[in-house]
Amino acid sequence: MTDLTRNHLTEAALRALHLMDLTALNDTDTHDSIRALAAAANTPLGTPAALCVYVQFVRTAKEALAAQGLNIPVATVTNFPIGEANPQAAAGETAEAVLLGADEVDVVFPYRALMAGDEDVGHKLVSMCRTAVGDKVLKVIIESGELTAPQLIKRASEISIQAGAHFIKTSTGKVPVNATLQAAEIMLEAIRKSGKQVGFKAAGGVRTATEAAAYLALADRIMGPDWAKPETFRFGASSLLGNLLTTLGQDAGATRNTAY
Repeated sequence: MTDLTRNHLTEAALRALHLMDLTALNDTDTHDSIRALAAAANTPLGTPAALCVYVQFVRTAKEALAAQGLNIPVATVTNFPIGEANPQAAAGETAEAVLLGADEVDVVFPYRALMAGDEDVGHKLVSMCRTAVGDKVLKVIIESGELTAPQLIKRASEISIQAGAHFIKTSTGKVPVNATLQAAEIMLEAIRKSGKQVGFKAAGGVRTATEAAAYLALADRIMGPDWAKPETFRFGASSLLGNLLTTLGQDAGATRNTAY
């Protein structure tokens, strides 16, 4: 690796660290493991953009962060991971998540309904969830790896943007194919063409600084070099943190390998 390449990777790793939604969405999660996740967020090089946990752990995450003097958002998931075509239920879950303290909500788009030709239910679900979050942040998971066809990825992105999503997100991390650069390009282009202030989140399968650097380079190319910041760009991962810290010359031994 040349010095130029090494410097570029180090720069990308530091950017990525501050753009992470440090995530634990495992069936084995406990209040203690979420406290450990919150502790891992307190790195020598700063904090990730947010923690993302199941709704029953939101309060635990917030308390654990506050105990360390960290003021970063806590996100959770709704309509997850199936993406049911039930706007009322998704909006109800989303409203409940906000009542329990979530600062951000990642809701799964009814992607199977879109694949069956129903565009209206997706628009209604996102619109209702946008209302339900109030002044909090709504990220819409389109499950790009299941949509597969570029036109469907594009259409799910467009519908979500039109219905008020603050971010569009690739994946739940619970399917065989999660974030890909191909899907990311389609989604970023949809954001660019919309002219709206909408962010992008790559989730599932981004585990190394090299992989993160590729997504950042893509965003820089499509959206401009100053666009990717916590308000507009996120990575959803956990094991990525350890690799980033190692790349940056830090001890990653305390981080958890709970990536989705």
